[in-house]
Amino acid sequence: MHRLRILHPNTSSRIRLLPIMHGLTGILFLFNAIGVYRSPQPNWFLVFFFLVVGIACIGFPFMMRKFKKFTEANTVARMIEAFICFTGSLYFLSHLYPVTALLLFAVGSCMAYVGWMEYKIFQPSYVTMDNTGIILPTLFSKRLVGWNELNNVILRNDLLTIDYKNNKILQLEVLDELGQEQRTALNTFFQSRVQ
Repeated sequence: MHRLRILHPNTSSRIRLLPIMHGLTGILFLFNAIGVYRSPQPNWFLVFFFLVVGIACIGFPFMMRKFKKFTEANTVARMIEAFICFTGSLYFLSHLYPVTALLLFAVGSCMAYVGWMEYKIFQPSYVTMDNTGIILPTLFSKRLVGWNELNNVILRNDLLTIDYKNNKILQLEVLDELGQEQRTALNTFFQSRVQ
């Protein structure tokens, strides 16, 4: 049985979506500031708070490259956004704005779920190869791909390429430092199982 540490297959798409999701949350907070301001008796602290948090959420994607621990900073930002959505939902519910409260509760739930999902994706992932097939990580569990479903499997230049018989190709970035002998042994094992 062979095991390689890889970059999770969903990581690249999640990284592209990070700025968009933080920006949309920031825009929602700015709309909350407008909603609090337009109420009959505006709470100026909350107007200022939602303005500051909204601008911070919009600006976070531009600053997150400066963090050394990017994944931890992103997870903390998601949880703070979710907490603000939940508490904002309570505020709007107590001031008889049920639609806004429901929207904030739904967005907060989605933020908590997305934060947990991103936390799982950014954790170390492993692909395992044995005599039965290749075990690939998915978001919630693992998936076994049998050798009979594959045309070819090649490890070259820290890139594991899996060629399926249905003309689908999956390329995974290998994070382990492998020597030439280990790569040759793995490629020999792959060829013996695929044929």
